[in-house]
Amino acid sequence: MTWLAGLVVVMTGLWLVGFALSIVVAPERAARFLSGFASSARAHYTEQVLRLIAGTAIVIFAAQMRFSDAFRIFGWIIVVTTSGLLLIPWQWHHRFGQWAIPLAIRHIKLYALGAFVLGAFMLYAVLPQ
Repeated sequence: MTWLAGLVVVMTGLWLVGFALSIVVAPERAARFLSGFASSARAHYTEQVLRLIAGTAIVIFAAQMRFSDAFRIFGWIIVVTTSGLLLIPWQWHHRFGQWAIPLAIRHIKLYALGAFVLGAFMLYAVLPQ
């Protein structure tokens, strides 16, 4: 189970780095992708399931990572906030997205930097100690 959690953590880190690079290469495409968040019940629940998988994997694998306490807390934050989003009607998340997504798109280069730093930090943290 731990190796699977580690694989998910690595895939999450790679996805974040890849997404950051895609913002640099094709910002319009990335903006369209971000605009799809919470745009429907299916998009909302897909996003939440993926977040729950990533957060759970981080919690499970944190003991094998550098900065294990920080990643354990980070993983739990993802799990708890995702659980909250699963308990509310998806339309509420959609309304929040109507406010937050334009803000993220307006500052998409900063968003890319954050995604890149987080992804790279996760990948660094899983390297053998």
